[in-house]
Amino acid sequence: MKIWDIVLLTEDRYCNPTELNPYINNILTDDAILTSALEEHGLRVIRKSWSDNSFDWSTAHYVVFRTTWDYFDRFAEFEVWLNATAEKTQFINSINLLKWNLDKHYFRDLLQAGVNTVETYYFKKGTSQLLSNLFAELKLNEAVLKPTISGSARHTYRLNPSNVANHNDIFSELIQHEDMMLQPFQYDIINKGEVAFMLMNGIFTHAVLKKSKPGDFRVQDDFGGTLHDYTPTSEEIAFAEKAVAACSEKPLYARVDIINDNNGQLAVMELEIIEPELWFRRNPLSANFLASAIKNLFK
Repeated sequence: MKIWDIVLLTEDRYCNPTELNPYINNILTDDAILTSALEEHGLRVIRKSWSDNSFDWSTAHYVVFRTTWDYFDRFAEFEVWLNATAEKTQFINSINLLKWNLDKHYFRDLLQAGVNTVETYYFKKGTSQLLSNLFAELKLNEAVLKPTISGSARHTYRLNPSNVANHNDIFSELIQHEDMMLQPFQYDIINKGEVAFMLMNGIFTHAVLKKSKPGDFRVQDDFGGTLHDYTPTSEEIAFAEKAVAACSEKPLYARVDIINDNNGQLAVMELEIIEPELWFRRNPLSANFLASAIKNLFK
């Protein structure tokens, strides 16, 4: 039985794709860069889909979450797999960090640690109130609705007084199955975009600017968003590092998406320590920093 030092985790669509496009090429390129960096440290690496039932997860020393970008669409199945596999191998980042970061209630913990985040209102599964009434009670002018467990802008809606009632039925359906959240719309996303800060072993390595296409607010490339070079200020880097340091344990990799909030203050829009895109292709040395940190786990 062959033992693997590292499994790079992906999903079925990206494990052995037969049809390529720029999006999938980027995924494969970043995984190839990280694989090469890990192998240069003498580690045996294989790439697998998390839902591959034929793979024996006990043959892996560590599993590194990379592009499991369907977990939020298959969350019940993913949660079962996560708990079962955690008994057979070790996760990077750790199982405790992953579970904490899965649900965006983690914003509360960041705030308690003194890290400014985007203002957020949470609604428990089963809430019977109309979305339009909640919107009015909170005195919101414009807001974004999304699930607390989500990604890739799944069920993400931009609301204002003229369209919120049109989303009552959508909210009523979603809230029966999962917690939801409302965040005041952040205008810096339109004016500037989100800056993504990559940190390996708690240290900043590089940043990129994500911008939405004209007329949209979603910065993901799935929706026409674009990526740009970005040189951050020392204040921004310190803020990103502070956000990562606020975690209960240091993640070996993290991405912090930062904006200037509607009060003009730096704020965390997202802290990603599960399966963030890390854009190794923009700074291949960052993959070596991560590989070195992973190698140290074997000492």
